Formats: sequence, C-alpha cells, structure tokens
Amino acid sequence: MRFTEAELTAALTGAAKATFAAQSKDIRKGRVDLEQAWHDLGGYGRYQLLEPLGNQLLPILVALPDVPRTVGERPTYSGAQIKEAVESNTPDEGGRVRRKALVLALTALVHTALASIPPWTDPDTFVVPDSL
Repeated sequence: MRFTEAELTAALTGAAKATFAAQSKDIRKGRVDLEQAWHDLGGYGRYQLLEPLGNQLLPILVALPDVPRTVGERPTYSGAQIKEAVESNTPDEGGRVRRKALVLALTALVHTALASIPPWTDPDTFVVPDSL
C-alpha cells in the first residue's frame, strides 16, 4: 500500500503510544495522562520507542495490498490481509510457538497503527477555506 509520509508517521506514533501506555502502570491506571507522559519523554525518548517499531511495522504496512481510498475514511483491511502481510515479514527464528506469538502481537500492533491513520483527504479535490 502506498501511504503518505504523514500517514506512516501517524501510524507509528499511534503504535508507539499504545506500546508506551502498555508498559507504564501509571498510565494504565489513569494516574498519568498519556499525552503528557509522551511529551515528557522528550525527543530522544520518543526516538527510542519509534525506531524499533519502525523497523518492524514499516515493512508490514508497505506489504499491505492496495485498496481503494474513500475520502473521509481510513483504509480498511481484512484480518487475513493483515495477518498475511505480518507473516510474510516475520522471520522464522525462535521456534514455532515464539513465531506464532510474535505474529499475533504484530498483527494487533498493525491494527492499532492502522486505526491511528487519519481519514484520507484527496489532495486533488482539497478546497482551501475562504478564511485563509
């Protein structure tokens, strides 16, 4: 699938925030706001989360099949399409059970990333508001 740079950035950021929230007990329990904790990480802290996720997720997102885009909607994929893209980009290391667990985890992370992509706007039909 051909995603824009902004869409890929939003997808990776959404996946990183979900991962960060899952790792922090305070965020999970609601004691700390996710957005504030994300901001408090600083640039290098965010980079440390985004870099390994990018290495795992970007090949999978690019491997997704092209689907027709509808203005105002996110791209939609079936679970089988996502799982196929994940399996084709997951190494066969570590044994059968470990690979199956990795495929399940990456599939859930790709679902989170795709949900973070903003609704699509067609650049050819974009209208600039009169107030600008």
